[in-house]
Amino acid sequence: MAMGWLANAVLDAEEDEDAVAELMVNRRQLRDEQNPFELPEVQFQQLFRLSRKLASDLVNHLRPHLERDRSHGLSVECQVLCAVRFYAVGSYQRAIGQDFMVAISQTAVSRCLKSVSAAINDHLLQQWVKFPATPQQREEARRKFPRAPQPFTGAIGAIDRTHIAILSPQEHEEAYVNHHGYHSLNVQMVCDPNLRILNVNARFPGSRHDAAIWTQSPVRTLMEMCYGDGEHGTWLLGDSGYPLKPWLMTPITNARVGTAEFAYTTAHCKARSVIERCFGVLKVVWRCLSQQRVLMYDHEAAGRIVNACATLHNMRLHYGVLPLDDVPVTSRTVRLRGRR
Repeated sequence: MAMGWLANAVLDAEEDEDAVAELMVNRRQLRDEQNPFELPEVQFQQLFRLSRKLASDLVNHLRPHLERDRSHGLSVECQVLCAVRFYAVGSYQRAIGQDFMVAISQTAVSRCLKSVSAAINDHLLQQWVKFPATPQQREEARRKFPRAPQPFTGAIGAIDRTHIAILSPQEHEEAYVNHHGYHSLNVQMVCDPNLRILNVNARFPGSRHDAAIWTQSPVRTLMEMCYGDGEHGTWLLGDSGYPLKPWLMTPITNARVGTAEFAYTTAHCKARSVIERCFGVLKVVWRCLSQQRVLMYDHEAAGRIVNACATLHNMRLHYGVLPLDDVPVTSRTVRLRGRR
């Protein structure tokens, strides 16, 4: 009796192995038959949020760091598009792997996301997210705000923070509960009036106050040093959660209408609103950062994903990729949306 049960178990295991092997073959065939880069530009952008040119250049930049020795390993193109697809929709890994344009297992999606995020952080982040470090760069940055729709002479950037929902950490869980009551990273960013991100800091837990994050920011150290060296009249724009400094302008609360203080605060708030628009665009394009999605990863992995999305945001601006609302919608695009 026992021998019969054992024989049946062995047969079932062999059938399961055969089924898995067949599934792997089918996925490989599907990947070989599908070439996302042959999609029309509109459909490609709807799926991956990048233009084909930008995606191709991204693959080439990361190729030396993602190339695998195994002949049957995933191509760099597949790895990059898999990770970018996750950033774009923020779905579960299994759902990403079952996408007809990706066709890989959940564990493969996990490896792709980890390796691509690490490669972007290690090799592209500092190249594409740069705060103006030299006097010449800051002078060039100063010229942008006076020409902006909401001008503010002397400003080189607007600073604020946003919460990115994450999985509840196993250690120091209470530190990651923000004032809204959910677990998050408190991510600080600086952007210019063109929505270009100049600095991103995704290392701090959700309960950490804005001023405390700012105190430990290299940007603060740089701005303070520049002011000490005699570079006056150059500042960042922050809300009332930041301390007023000669290099960090904040609004004047309860300013009376008609006064110079009220005029200053009005101009300040209008100019500083650019950082709110930057957060909005970032989370609309890269839906994995939306609170409704929640990054189901530890704080370090979530921070790398935030940095990767900030890098791709700036690359989109550089390549002139249209905002999602400006991309024409075709009947084919509607069908693709329906498959998500």
